[in-house]
Amino acid sequence: MRNPTIKDVAKWSGVSLKTVSRVINREASVRTDTREKVERAIEALGYQPNPSARGLRSTHAYAIGLVYDNPNAHYVISMQDGVLSACRERGFGLQIHPCDSTSPGLADELCALVERNRLAGLVLAPPMSEQTDLVATLMEQGISFVRIISSREDPHDGSPCVYVDDRSAAYAITEHLIQLGHTRIGFLWGEPHHRSSPERYQGYANALKEYGLPLDKKLVLPGRYAFDDGFRGARKLLALKDPPTAIFGSNDEIAAGVLAAARSSGLDVPWDLSIAGFEDSPFSKQAWPALTTARQSTSEIGRHAALHLMADLQREGSEPTGAPPNECFIPELVVRGSTAPPRNNTPRNSPPRKT
Repeated sequence: MRNPTIKDVAKWSGVSLKTVSRVINREASVRTDTREKVERAIEALGYQPNPSARGLRSTHAYAIGLVYDNPNAHYVISMQDGVLSACRERGFGLQIHPCDSTSPGLADELCALVERNRLAGLVLAPPMSEQTDLVATLMEQGISFVRIISSREDPHDGSPCVYVDDRSAAYAITEHLIQLGHTRIGFLWGEPHHRSSPERYQGYANALKEYGLPLDKKLVLPGRYAFDDGFRGARKLLALKDPPTAIFGSNDEIAAGVLAAARSSGLDVPWDLSIAGFEDSPFSKQAWPALTTARQSTSEIGRHAALHLMADLQREGSEPTGAPPNECFIPELVVRGSTAPPRNNTPRNSPPRKT
């Protein structure tokens, strides 16, 4: 059987093709009862708008692009799933565009991408979303976009975004370790050009300060969001004369590397060493013991970013009603078996109190 067409929808609902088109494009001028009638027809017939055909029949584009540069396969797949779900919900196509965030020609590359593929706009994932020169160029070229960024609060910089409060989540992880009785807590960075890395470090540092614990720079090591860096970093920390009793990895891949290093050193996790990660990726659930982490719904972040972009696109050329507010996500602390009080913790050695 052939797929239902827009003509079938118009005939079933008893309206014109133009009215069906207006409903599909979510134009505000359609009466509520008419919109509901057309939507019932769409659902009954199983009609799916064709984004490419819509773009050819109209001066508007009905596809968006997702731009990313991230070595974490779990993050990329989850982000794609979230953006794609929003596109399917709103009848948009999706162009996936991996790129090199360090390329000097990145701005020209993205402008060409939009023009060549007739994209309505872009969802910018970190770290491109945090490059001010790139954002400024896209704005100058009149390209619609929404950014996914790491930020403690809404930047209010005139550029639409979905922001993730990594700092508060990292504070919660560090506070959890402190309240268990740990006073020497190592920290392993991810890539410094991802703003999530300094934000997570700041949350760690803030928790130490508020509980009156010193920030020992020997316990803080640079690195990347990678298993190997977690393994190497943990080996260095565990070789110290006064090693940490807990290590906080900036993401779950790093934390999984720390767990492997602990095992290779004959340590019993969590009693000899507590380990925490960030993001709640498969690494955290499949490890043994499972990793304490911060649950970050990457797919939901991607979905809301795409919906934000589509809401902005819908406003273009219509009566000004104010831009949709920027949305905030705060990753949630998830306590699992990789963290516990240090082995030498006794009732006399009570955990520090917040100052």
